[in-house]
Amino acid sequence: MSVMSIEKIVEQALQDGYLTPTMEAEVGRICDNASELSIEEYMALDRLMGALLTGEVVAVPRKQFINVMEELVLTEAIARVAEIEATSESSLDVGDIAAYALNRLPPLYATTEEGANYQRIRAKADLQELISQQVTEAIGRNLDQPNDNKTPVLAKNTGNEVLRQVSTLLQVYAPSFEQK
Repeated sequence: MSVMSIEKIVEQALQDGYLTPTMEAEVGRICDNASELSIEEYMALDRLMGALLTGEVVAVPRKQFINVMEELVLTEAIARVAEIEATSESSLDVGDIAAYALNRLPPLYATTEEGANYQRIRAKADLQELISQQVTEAIGRNLDQPNDNKTPVLAKNTGNEVLRQVSTLLQVYAPSFEQK
């Protein structure tokens, strides 16, 4: 979304009847960065608050679900890449590998921690072989590509550094998944 003023965002929200997480974040960013808001901006925010209270505008919640398959594929890809990078000079892109495999696997969405646990158990029982196969294929394709623009996601690091990278990757893949 291009940079928009508070007034434009409010106008858009009133027109659509929805305030998206992106619009909400942009309003927050503008308010955080402005030393003081103009009268017009205060009036627009007041109008938005009123519209939210009456239901004229509905705030769309942030993503309330996760794709458990992302977590399973990432875990598999990271383990395999760490193995390969520890024993060779090869440098692999975990993101590329995960994306390639995920595009060839069924999604497994869940909205609660119980649902996510159910999906994990189901996937490990029924889909682990398929996950491994797709990650293997993705690694093969990644190794075959010329090394021009590859940045190593997992450099040869300590266990703590790998753990930090895994944690960062999972936050990227499931930023708003909250345990219920």
